[in-house]
Amino acid sequence: MIPLKTPFHIRKMLKMSDDDKVNHPSHYKSGGLEVIDIIEAKLSPDQLKGYYLGNIMKYVFRHEYKDGITDLKKARWYLDRLIQNVEQT
Repeated sequence: MIPLKTPFHIRKMLKMSDDDKVNHPSHYKSGGLEVIDIIEAKLSPDQLKGYYLGNIMKYVFRHEYKDGITDLKKARWYLDRLIQNVEQT
């Protein structure tokens, strides 16, 4: 159990699993939609591919300095989205 003296934002972070932070971060949800859903709906296929590639690079490059394995999982998440996108076209 997480002690109540622990600040709220830290308690919240400790309760969130790595998968939640990678697949469905709560800070990217609003009104039942996730930001990624809106981005995918609004960007052209080429823009979307660039968006995915940029995020893959960002998370791979920063993983040693910021969130470690969580950043690598985020990079993989975007790579999986890119693969799905390419397979559908």
